[in-house]
Amino acid sequence: MKPAEEQTDWQRVRDEFPALRGRTFLNTATYGQLPKRATAAALAHFERRDQLACTDFLDWFDDLEELRARVARLVGAQPDDIAFITAACHGLATVLSGIDWKPGDEILTLEHEFPNNLYAAQSQAGVTGKECAWSELEQNITSRTRLVLLSTVNYVTGLRPDLDSVIRRLRERDVLVYVDGTQSVGALRFDCAKTQPDFLSVDAYKWMISPNGAGFLYVRPEVREWLRPNVIGWRSDRNWRGVDNLHHGAPRFHESSEKYEGGMVVFPSLYAMQASISLMEEIGPAVIEEQVLELAGEVRRQMVALGAELYPREEPCLPSQIVLAKLPGVDASAFAKQLQSEGIIVSARKGYLRVSAHFYNDEQDIEKLAAAVKRNLG
Repeated sequence: MKPAEEQTDWQRVRDEFPALRGRTFLNTATYGQLPKRATAAALAHFERRDQLACTDFLDWFDDLEELRARVARLVGAQPDDIAFITAACHGLATVLSGIDWKPGDEILTLEHEFPNNLYAAQSQAGVTGKECAWSELEQNITSRTRLVLLSTVNYVTGLRPDLDSVIRRLRERDVLVYVDGTQSVGALRFDCAKTQPDFLSVDAYKWMISPNGAGFLYVRPEVREWLRPNVIGWRSDRNWRGVDNLHHGAPRFHESSEKYEGGMVVFPSLYAMQASISLMEEIGPAVIEEQVLELAGEVRRQMVALGAELYPREEPCLPSQIVLAKLPGVDASAFAKQLQSEGIIVSARKGYLRVSAHFYNDEQDIEKLAAAVKRNLG
């Protein structure tokens, strides 16, 4: 907790988000909202292009290194561990294409996983894809399991598995672990140095409150020694800054994760992400986590009081910021549309209402949701 004199001014924070005006937005698990500073940062990049005609384009990459360092701090990594990607599936494709698969290898993921992981497990030629419950993960590992695909928080169920001890045991069995952090990083703290996944892929448009096209892939240093890049471009060679006389011939790859970027990146989105991270740094990751978990707890209390059934908790797991609530006799999809017509934005997944509050929400938002649910239930 911050000292009393440094308590967060949540109203000032909320004022950073124009999309929240006049509506109750509780759907960050689908899309996070942009702070004004993020939009301004993207626009400033376009203005800079107009003013300088892109004559300073190499300087953009210097700014990128500052962002790389900030992303690394956010997830307990080193700057060399971070590559910028355009979407989580981009990161997953880098992983899948860089592994030297053998016939009969297995990919294991969890049931109800995000489609990226489910599709990937079934799409590698000669590789067997398997799904299981979180509680049955380790007993489904075999001598042929090469890769396990997990999410920090499940997009459907809100399951937040306790990854630390499981990943350690999987490493002891020479199993690679890919973690998709899209549904939590920016809301809940994640420490790569502590959890030690082989890969962490994050699409920043949800809880990192950034535009589409901004994201990053963490690759563990030992894995970088053998994981082949799947995109080859002019920045694949380690001397790419020498644009007056670029290297011709086979690329001499970086030792850092930068080698997985290949060419140009989506600068407007990345400048915006840097601005969004600055806001999260000002508030503090611990404060943000406390806020989102407190709001999720209030959602659970309110929904249970209204007779809702919460999605069954699966052990061992950690508190999650995503809440699934099933109201008796209610079509969740139709009900979510009704609430949206009243300016209350939630989503429906698998017959449940999915409520996902971020740090820009407050208890009044939860009260408005509860009042609308009660009113519509009659």
